[in-house]
Amino acid sequence: MNNQVCIRALADIDQINNCKSKIASKENSISQLSLVLGLAGNKVRLRILYLLYEEKELCVCDLSDILDMNVSAISQHLRKLKEGNIVDVRKEGQTYFYFIKNDFLLILESFFNIINSKSKILKSETV
Repeated sequence: MNNQVCIRALADIDQINNCKSKIASKENSISQLSLVLGLAGNKVRLRILYLLYEEKELCVCDLSDILDMNVSAISQHLRKLKEGNIVDVRKEGQTYFYFIKNDFLLILESFFNIINSKSKILKSETV
């Protein structure tokens, strides 16, 4: 950054320091949101997260049937979400049920509220 030339007349040092402090104090939240956005930026993973949010938990076979995808493809997406620490798994017998970890429910809730609303942010879907 020091190699760049800035053409402003005066720097507001207080504002710059205040902004640096704000960013530093929010670093953990920014990192978590960045992780979620990176993983949810894939349409299939966003659909999986949406379904897990709405249904609380689903198994791979349920997700495969709902999304009309093979189990292997769904498993790969779930693996990425699990490695990202966004989802976790619960075993019942031989079936594994996936769910969103509590730490990420609130972050994702705001996105899914947009999806669930008739928001002007998103194009209206025809029924």
